[in-house]
Amino acid sequence: MYLGVDCGTQSTKVVVVDLARGATTGEASRPHRMIEGARGRREQDPAQWIEAFIGAFRAAIASAGVSAGDIRGIGVSGQQHGMVALDARDQVLYPAKLWCDTETHAHNQALIGALGGEEGCLARLGLVPQTGYTASKVAWLREHHRDIYDRVDGVLLPHDYLNLWLTGERVSEAGDASGTGYFDSRPRRWSPEVWQLIAPELDPARVLPRLIESRDTAGQVRPVLARELGLSPGVAVASGGGDNMLGAIGTGNIVPGKVTMSLGTSGTVCAHSDHPVLADSAMVANFCASHAGWLPLVCTMNTTSATNRVRELFGLDLAGFNQALAQAPVGADGVTVLPFFNGERVPSLPEASASFLGLTSRNTSPAHLCRAVVEGATFCLRYGLDLMGPLADQARQIRLIGGGAHSAAWRQMVADITATEVVCPRVTDAAALGGAIQAAWCAREGELDELCQTLVQLDEGSRAEPDAGRVKRYGEVYLGWLVALDRLHG
Repeated sequence: MYLGVDCGTQSTKVVVVDLARGATTGEASRPHRMIEGARGRREQDPAQWIEAFIGAFRAAIASAGVSAGDIRGIGVSGQQHGMVALDARDQVLYPAKLWCDTETHAHNQALIGALGGEEGCLARLGLVPQTGYTASKVAWLREHHRDIYDRVDGVLLPHDYLNLWLTGERVSEAGDASGTGYFDSRPRRWSPEVWQLIAPELDPARVLPRLIESRDTAGQVRPVLARELGLSPGVAVASGGGDNMLGAIGTGNIVPGKVTMSLGTSGTVCAHSDHPVLADSAMVANFCASHAGWLPLVCTMNTTSATNRVRELFGLDLAGFNQALAQAPVGADGVTVLPFFNGERVPSLPEASASFLGLTSRNTSPAHLCRAVVEGATFCLRYGLDLMGPLADQARQIRLIGGGAHSAAWRQMVADITATEVVCPRVTDAAALGGAIQAAWCAREGELDELCQTLVQLDEGSRAEPDAGRVKRYGEVYLGWLVALDRLHG
């Protein structure tokens, strides 16, 4: 038995995987609360992650009908880019600033300038830091909370922090580390020179976690915690990784030829590469994978976070929302939504706000606005997919995950907008499943491709084929969306 954990923005999910049966036998989740403030502030209390982990762990074990003592390994996935600042006793000094925090936009721009613009960033990091990366958060803390900054003894990512709680070890691995803004993704190492530009008073050798290989373990569950959770002594904790990296593992996207798309709070598009990728656009991040190779990735900031705002505006549950969006035609009779409620990373508009365009007395209805916001969120992902060039062009299938993937109407929309077959894994919490698969791989239960073939099972009932007529119509609507984007933000 192996446990996979995904600490996301809205909740922590836990799955139990039985290797002998080749199946996921239990799963559960527990929610988090976000601290939202002016200027794009998005923060969270890491204590909630631990509380949610314990609750979801116990519920998942119960749903699997097994004993916690049967668990042999744990793999943790976490939301990328978050800053967890620690003191010398590993106590959290400040609420974790999250990936979707855009308050630090000016600090990110300053870092890009200090590195010599986009060309300098590519030369020194292999990518261009985006607003939301960890680096600008550290610089923000230095400027606005110097008393706290001066006490910093460690800076971890969310999944690193959960690994620390589990094992007592401060470690990180290349996949998640490559989204910090002070990690060179080509040789897969920290960049002390870049760190010094951000936090010159803090020694990177002391503050940054020790890097381990993806197939290494972070350590074993601390004895006192193992007793509290009912685990056997010596349960191994895998290296873990960012949610996008472990989501790729959990969808079998570990070799070139597939695309993983996530319809979560944020939206992501990624494809495996055997070598570092220097994309034409700085919005494509040359991240490392959390198994081997690289995982070029595009991230949008307004996916279910945007659709949920419109759904809640009309007081609809998920079933009602899906029924409403199905009642409006392709293109929502001229309603165009630029869904930038939280600013946006792709397109790069960190200080943008949302726009609803083309409203008339004929199309201002719940059905039209519901469909238009889903189309707008999906157009952002199409925009990102186009930026990936050959990596996306060679893919013949999109593996769709995240909460939005449960919607048949949205799945069909993705197929029609991208002109590509879409299918979901049976376990749509792919990052949690990827954590369990990685844990089994780290425990030498088999090679990763074999484990993925066994455990990543596709839901044939979710398969959506692009419809030629809708593909053509969406091509026209998408061009109109691009025109609106350029007119308002060009």
